[in-house]
Amino acid sequence: MNLQQLEYIQALDKYRHFGKAADACKVTQPTLSTMIQKLEDELGVKIFDRSHQPIVPTPVGRRILDQAGVILMQAAQMHQVIREEAEAVTGTLRLAVLPTIAPYLLPRIMPLLEQEVPELKITFVEMKTSECIEALTLGEVDMALIASRPGVEQLTEHILYYEEFMGYVPRSSELFGQEHIRSSELVGKRHLWLLDEGHCFRDQLTKFCHLKYDPSQQLNYSRGSLETFMHFVEQGQGVTFIPELAVEQLDAARRELVRSFALPRPTRGVTLVTHREFVRHRLVSAIEGIITRSVPQAMLRLRSGQDLV
Repeated sequence: MNLQQLEYIQALDKYRHFGKAADACKVTQPTLSTMIQKLEDELGVKIFDRSHQPIVPTPVGRRILDQAGVILMQAAQMHQVIREEAEAVTGTLRLAVLPTIAPYLLPRIMPLLEQEVPELKITFVEMKTSECIEALTLGEVDMALIASRPGVEQLTEHILYYEEFMGYVPRSSELFGQEHIRSSELVGKRHLWLLDEGHCFRDQLTKFCHLKYDPSQQLNYSRGSLETFMHFVEQGQGVTFIPELAVEQLDAARRELVRSFALPRPTRGVTLVTHREFVRHRLVSAIEGIITRSVPQAMLRLRSGQDLV
């Protein structure tokens, strides 16, 4: 039994005529008829009822044809795997990214993407963690950059780098005069600017610092961004937090407002996630390599004093 024979019986089932099936398979009619007869002899059953015009499958032949369709589809997928690997850095890529990662990582990797994978067309989509995971499982995106364990069996994770949470404090605050921030000092702060619920950046921070929503707080901001909150802080209004990579983009004056946490320092692991059935492994390696080369090398490992949240 071979794949060619399965293709022949599939064609005969489709056209119900030996001559038309042979033309579709680009072989002579005697060749197609002989190969199908050999398959029937090997299996010990008749796949087609030749006494009927047009030719029809026998009951057991119908089951054989159904199984042949599955086998041929799986064989085609094997060719697809090979083709995807050969064309790994061309074609298209849909990459989902957290809003707290995108502004600080993407500008770093853009030049490398243009240089190393110039034929790859990439669509970036900003999504929260839950949205990234859902889009991956539904096949709506190919990869996602998130900052937590996906917790879904169908997904595969590749840890890229580790990033600390940093405090951003106004010059008028007592925190400005301190070298480090202690989580206990944040409880009860009048203006503590945090992203909406559902952002893992917020969820990880509030859990680490034991922060709770304060209904008596005078000012709140729905659907805010880190950049908006940073501007509030620069005007002397409250405290917020930024990821470590964001510090790299600040000028000297703004860096003066950054404070690290006292030990242990809360840290998130940034992860590249794909579906486990994603076959473009060379592309995953290429994107992984570009990202890890674009961040400070010290961030590629968990450093002393950091606490993974």
